[in-house]
Amino acid sequence: MRPALTGNLFAELPVLETGESFEDLLWCRNLQIERIVSTDRPDSRCYDQAQDEWVCLLQGEATLWIAGATVRLTAGDYRFIPAHTPHRVMQTSREPPCLWLAVHLHPVTGQAFLTDT
Repeated sequence: MRPALTGNLFAELPVLETGESFEDLLWCRNLQIERIVSTDRPDSRCYDQAQDEWVCLLQGEATLWIAGATVRLTAGDYRFIPAHTPHRVMQTSREPPCLWLAVHLHPVTGQAFLTDT
């Protein structure tokens, strides 16, 4: 299949009862871009990732816990989370559901491109 080089971040949002949906949009060397949709009952696991992450909340409202600090985000807010910084999603809005754009900078070269499935 061909790489998904165009699309619309707001199109065909998944309808979820609980948790989050992660959709890789692009992998290019050590850069990963993904779309995340969160319900009002997100997965509360604590992440401690090997890669740096830049996240932007495109729609909705959310509260994050980042290395002991509570951070509230509204649509348009973005945040850089350095590698190995513990963080979790504590709360997200129901309506509208939270729509995120996440950019990961992995320390090791990844795939050339992620293609449509």
